[in-house]
Amino acid sequence: MHPESPVQPPAEPRTLGVEHFGDAAAPLVLLAGGTTMLSWPDALCESLARGGRHVVRYDLRDSGASTTVDPEAPAYTLRDLAADAAALARGLDDRPAHLAGIGVGGMVAQVAALDHPNAFSALTLAGTRPVAPGPVDDDLPDHDQAAVKRRFELPKPDWSDRAAVAEFAAAAAAVFGDDPGAARATAERIFDRTPGTARSVQMANQLGLAFARIDCAPRWRERLPGLALPTLVVHGRRDPFFPVGNGETLAREIPDARLLVLEQAATTIPAASADEVAAAMLALC
Repeated sequence: MHPESPVQPPAEPRTLGVEHFGDAAAPLVLLAGGTTMLSWPDALCESLARGGRHVVRYDLRDSGASTTVDPEAPAYTLRDLAADAAALARGLDDRPAHLAGIGVGGMVAQVAALDHPNAFSALTLAGTRPVAPGPVDDDLPDHDQAAVKRRFELPKPDWSDRAAVAEFAAAAAAVFGDDPGAARATAERIFDRTPGTARSVQMANQLGLAFARIDCAPRWRERLPGLALPTLVVHGRRDPFFPVGNGETLAREIPDARLLVLEQAATTIPAASADEVAAAMLALC
């Protein structure tokens, strides 16, 4: 693993917090979910690097070590985030990168692959769905309403209190069927690497599904049959937030996509599944 370093996408005065694993080999870019780059577990990054990839995970705008402007009123769209992924990939290597997106970051990854196909060689979509946050298409399974209700009924912590934020993350993970201990440790790491001046707002947004504030129009689902990249869809069988039918639909609508269902997983990729997921990703290209 290499230390975190800033990357400057062209044309706009912002930086992305980036972390590298592995040597200068074929690039693999990990597009974060709602909890910064750490939504991609260390064990998976390390397994991919051992498989001969230059793995790069990064923070989206307004999170972690990336430029923060106004997380409560983002002045960018989902397509701007997709353009960030393409600019980062092109800046890493002359070769196209394998792009992977998790959770809501998987939505960004779909748009990035559709809008910037020449920047990418393969696509992995983990725990996501083919439509934007908000109302779901009638043929897609919606959130488990009981689990979502319990999650949003949890008392909000003092977002400036590290221990309180970690306990909140652990409780939220338990509601969704994820490992509370792993969620607690990840929240502590996110807290520690978030600048103090932005910490309270960033933590509230990152653990409160801030993507609802980002403009995700227009729809992209109808374009998915035109994707020509080798694609892997990874989904937890026990995911109550984006139930597994969403992943099954993605795998049907993207030509020749492979579906990998993690039988014991919910919304995150467990460390115990890291090698299995890495092997499936490495087999794409």
